[in-house]
Amino acid sequence: MEATILTNRPHFPKPPTSQSNLRMKVDRTNLPVLPPPPPSSLPHDSLIDHLLQISSSSSAQGPNNHRKPISTQNSKPKTKSLQITQKKRHRLKNSDTGWDDDDELAFMPPRCKSMLNSIVHEPLSNLNAFFDTVKFELTQLDFASLLKGLDVSGNWEKAIFLFEWLVLNNPHNTSKLGNQVIEMMALILGRESQHSIASRLFDLVPIKDYSLNVQAYTTILHAYSQSGKYERAVSLFEHINENGPSPTLVTYNVMLAVYGKMGRSWNKILGLLDVMKKRGLEFDHFTCSSVITACARDGLLEEAKNFFADLKSQGYVPGTYAYNSLLQLFGKSGIYSEALAVLKEMEESDCPPDLVTYNQLVAACVRAGFHEEGAALIDTMIRKGVLPNVVTYTTLISGYGNVGKVDKALSLFNLMKESGCVPNVQTFNTILVMLAKTSLYEEMPGIFREMESYGCAPDRITWNTMLCMCSVRGMRKHANRIFQEMKNCGIEPGRDTFNTLIQAFGRCGLGSDAAKVHDEMMKLGYTPCVKTYNAVLYALARQGDWKAAESVILDMKKKGFKPNDKSYSFMLQCYATGRYVRGIEMIANEIYNGHIFPSWVLLRSVFLANFKCRSLMGMERAFQELQKNGYKPDLVVYNSMISICSRNKMYIRAHEMLDLIQKSGLQPDIMTYNSLIDMYASAGECWKAEEILRRMQKSREKTDLVSYNTVIKGFCRKGLMNDATRIFSEMTIQGIRPCIITFNTIVAGYARKGYFTEVNDVISYMIENSCRPCELTYKSVVDGYCKAEKYDEAMDFVSEIRKMDNSMDQFVGEGRRRESTGISKNK
Repeated sequence: MEATILTNRPHFPKPPTSQSNLRMKVDRTNLPVLPPPPPSSLPHDSLIDHLLQISSSSSAQGPNNHRKPISTQNSKPKTKSLQITQKKRHRLKNSDTGWDDDDELAFMPPRCKSMLNSIVHEPLSNLNAFFDTVKFELTQLDFASLLKGLDVSGNWEKAIFLFEWLVLNNPHNTSKLGNQVIEMMALILGRESQHSIASRLFDLVPIKDYSLNVQAYTTILHAYSQSGKYERAVSLFEHINENGPSPTLVTYNVMLAVYGKMGRSWNKILGLLDVMKKRGLEFDHFTCSSVITACARDGLLEEAKNFFADLKSQGYVPGTYAYNSLLQLFGKSGIYSEALAVLKEMEESDCPPDLVTYNQLVAACVRAGFHEEGAALIDTMIRKGVLPNVVTYTTLISGYGNVGKVDKALSLFNLMKESGCVPNVQTFNTILVMLAKTSLYEEMPGIFREMESYGCAPDRITWNTMLCMCSVRGMRKHANRIFQEMKNCGIEPGRDTFNTLIQAFGRCGLGSDAAKVHDEMMKLGYTPCVKTYNAVLYALARQGDWKAAESVILDMKKKGFKPNDKSYSFMLQCYATGRYVRGIEMIANEIYNGHIFPSWVLLRSVFLANFKCRSLMGMERAFQELQKNGYKPDLVVYNSMISICSRNKMYIRAHEMLDLIQKSGLQPDIMTYNSLIDMYASAGECWKAEEILRRMQKSREKTDLVSYNTVIKGFCRKGLMNDATRIFSEMTIQGIRPCIITFNTIVAGYARKGYFTEVNDVISYMIENSCRPCELTYKSVVDGYCKAEKYDEAMDFVSEIRKMDNSMDQFVGEGRRRESTGISKNK
């Protein structure tokens, strides 16, 4: 007879509520304290409160502690592409009687100077009320001079407030809004890069009723471009072409960027380039960059390379800026080999790589799965005198986070701070996204506190991350609250915010709410884009509704949008969830035949879709294509290969994958070890399964419940119950709480061997420690009795279940039915 389950059985953290008549002696001293179960829900409200606290403290630390109608906090350097020159501004001395005489204010009449003095002494929070009290005096002044005076004196924010007040309070009387005033505001807003404010204000002004200079028009076009209001930009550009003035090279460059951001506009870009050639305008680095960036957004690799080659054939000498744009194209596509070729061409052309060059190379490495090679570029940069900046580190942190290497990402984050590189809000956003994806919500409050210590105010992306969390968890109430709080904090929702909300409500099955978000987005001037369609596809992918997803793809193409790698990835997920292997094969064939660009993201998605459908042939082909295109499979790919090989008893191939992991510089993780343990346990080689468990313990990977359950399963299947209970004891000593699967495995093992006394002990032990047996537990016992041809004992056991566990009345009823039918007949 085998030994009982445990000689000295460890107990769970909770003491038993009742004493059962166990035949085993239990040592109740030195009981291990097992970890409590994980929290059942995500503390959304707590995280939102942290975010609101940072937002309020960031406002309090600003120069003006108040809520402003227009947010002008994140002022950026002047935009080179608009070629707006910033005049040197001097803060004028003031006295009790007014402004001192100064050449800078010589253009202002005395009455304007007096009003200027009053406005400057008013805090921003009181300006609107002040303007209301002096409304009559303002209408008598030269408005253009007053605005210019505020700007020259360094009070450009107050100039914007004054302009907004005039627009909002005089909607039917725009006599003060002459060409000069509009041009002045365009200059200020463009110079300070206040694009969002500019687009809002100029939406309220009938711009087409004015005859502005080309610089003002170009600034407004750029503001629309930066704010995502592309249709308004196109409409205004058509007005300029019809009514003048003649667009400059800068204007055309801005419109090239607009068409590039809109997507599906390659023909329009080509037409605009033809117009520029006919007008004799020579393409500059901004032209080249805008066209290549547009190609990068639409995945037009060949078009970009042909355009670049054609420019060079016409005598154009690319500079670092142009080469960097080409690197960005290959970086977004994850074409590591092409990126290295561009770097080589730069070096051969005596065009020195700069910080942006290396950052694009890092991005290419990350996208192609070469994370360690990307990290090694940091040493190369330092050696060549180029210091990595926040973009360098953030790109690598994002790359590690995307493949689940949270520890490496956080280590790099610490290295970044130690090197003196100050993280910005994008860095913190990247880490928050990573923590949300890996469900490490308890770490997020610490990141929020660190954001506050660095003075990083949450931006739209931060709030979008919180919305994404609600999308993942399907919590409508929290999504609505986050959206409202975001607007209350003065953060204007952008196209990405609306896309995130559509995705969130779509996943929750709230089609009407998603439609309302879409309507609000349209009212604010945001037209749907590829990301909007991708948000819908993402929601459908979770449901596996591949027929609806196919109609979305058709609608995209019908409206001129080109699906990108994310679109096809979500489509593949949709097919995989719906178990429609034919759909996966159709997209895979388009990729393999060259009709869709084989990016690392897309080939990886093909691989994982086949894995989900257990298609070994499809996985092997995708794995070969990854290697053929020079991409580096990540640990998820390798682990999936080991898992499928284990299922198909392809042990040699599984070990080949393990060797490839080590040769590629990766380290096996918990999924790798658990897959190997399962492979050996399923093959009946339980001692080798335990050997992998020991190797896992020696490595840095921490064993988990799955690891121990799988080894226990292997021993139980072989009938080695002493070894199974030995592993069980070790697991509890390690602080890992057994689950129902653990006990069911042991119960089934004892039942198969006919050790029913031990079975009863285990079941009593389960109930004593608040792990109630389930129907499968009892069925295993009944099956064991029947296989041992102990039918009377089986009927007695069924009858006694209610006494042992009063929660199993339903099973008892079923047992009685079986008693009168199947069991009696077998007997």
